Amino acid sequence: MTTGKLDVSTLLSDDVMWTLLGTLYLRAYESRSPHSILRDHYAAEALERIEYDEPALARRLRPKTNQFLVALRGKQLDTWTTAFLDRHPDATVLQVGCGLDSRALRLQKPKNVRWYDLDLPDVIAIRRRLFEERDGHWMIAASVTDDDWLRAIPNDRPTLIIAEGLFPYLQTDDVRKLLQRLSDHFGTGELLFDSLAQWMTRFIKVFVFSFRDGHEIESGNNRLRLQETSPFSTFWPLIHSPGIRRLYQVGHKFKAWRNLMVSYRFTF
Repeated sequence: MTTGKLDVSTLLSDDVMWTLLGTLYLRAYESRSPHSILRDHYAAEALERIEYDEPALARRLRPKTNQFLVALRGKQLDTWTTAFLDRHPDATVLQVGCGLDSRALRLQKPKNVRWYDLDLPDVIAIRRRLFEERDGHWMIAASVTDDDWLRAIPNDRPTLIIAEGLFPYLQTDDVRKLLQRLSDHFGTGELLFDSLAQWMTRFIKVFVFSFRDGHEIESGNNRLRLQETSPFSTFWPLIHSPGIRRLYQVGHKFKAWRNLMVSYRFTF
């Protein structure tokens, strides 16, 4: 972990930089509230060590409202992760496309858990300068679409696989192949991920993969069984701002709003 300011614009392409910084910025912004949902002070600390154009990010991301898109999604995945680790305190956790997420640090995980964070080599190089690897926590530098890295992950324990904010950026065939490789490699466990409404992949070209509902995933992989779906607005009562809380409360009543972003929990 480095103590100096890090200029990520010299290390990443513009699209990757904006995705990483944007998510980190929104989590850090949300963490500064006394009523924070994620309480992700690791994100705030990491952001302070990065050189970035704060006014440009604020104009592009509109954090006053959009912070909750990231916080509510993260809250659901944190809740499912904690529940899994309560049931399996000696589990293996694999977070693919981890970006600059601090879940391995901010959650109170049992001491015997093995946790692996995987992302592209340039991203992991930045992670290593922002976050420390602690006991039972490893970072893997590889593309999720590569074949070799999975052999290094032991498969002798119940395994939780987390893919937050990843699949919409992948090609459909890459998602299906990845899910097959993961479910074939590990004996038993759960898969958590989020997906966007199909119309977003048609109008926002950076997004590629989407599907109608979780049963499409089941039909393409006979080891995966859908257990829960959770729209991003499920945790709207946690929003402290009365106006924004009311917006999410009303929006949650409408299917089009709820399906904007949905998290899924599968078992295998």
